[in-house]
Amino acid sequence: MPDPIPLLRRDRSRQAAPQVLDHLRERILSLELAPGTVLSRAELAEAYGLSQTPIRDALLRLGEEGLVDIFPQHATVVSRIDVAAAQESHFLRRAIECELARVLAAQADKALIVRLRAQIDAQAALTGVAGADAYPRFMAADRAFHALMYEAAGVPELAELVHRRSGHIDRLRRLHLPSAGKQRQILRDHRRIVDAIASGDGEAAQAAVREHLSGTLSRIDEIRLSHPDFLT
Repeated sequence: MPDPIPLLRRDRSRQAAPQVLDHLRERILSLELAPGTVLSRAELAEAYGLSQTPIRDALLRLGEEGLVDIFPQHATVVSRIDVAAAQESHFLRRAIECELARVLAAQADKALIVRLRAQIDAQAALTGVAGADAYPRFMAADRAFHALMYEAAGVPELAELVHRRSGHIDRLRRLHLPSAGKQRQILRDHRRIVDAIASGDGEAAQAAVREHLSGTLSRIDEIRLSHPDFLT
């Protein structure tokens, strides 16, 4: 198993298990911990400088999210990407965000439009940037853009629900060639969504969201060919 990177700035005011959970989840979603990687509770505890209890709790939560397979008294393994689960979470997200787009277009809140466009500018500044953390930073900006929409519609907890259900499709997205060309397409999609919301055109906003979220699943066959051991 690759040596886990400790939590460098663990928040002492928060419980350890949620922080370990977030850290391990991000390492799984980034494919640093690839499907099939064996996770040793003892080794993780040593690397994080914690007892095995918060490690166990974090792994149980990851199991509930389908990101690890737990074999009692044997091993915990990073799960393969479940295409059916990815399709289901995609359906959920598309349904919610199409409705968000309709609601926000009806409101046409000028202050929200300014915030959304500022977030697009921040994401654009990360396009094509080199470095190991470039893609995670770009995707964090992407999540922040969508989170603004949930917040503006008054349903921020749904953003967390979608995030927790999206582990399989997020890993598919990571495999879908995170190139500068793909990043530019994401920015174009975001601009189309915001332009439609700003104009008060709910149907156009929904269509823009639907197209924006369609890319990865349409490339399943290509992804499966390039990473056959990663997918169910």
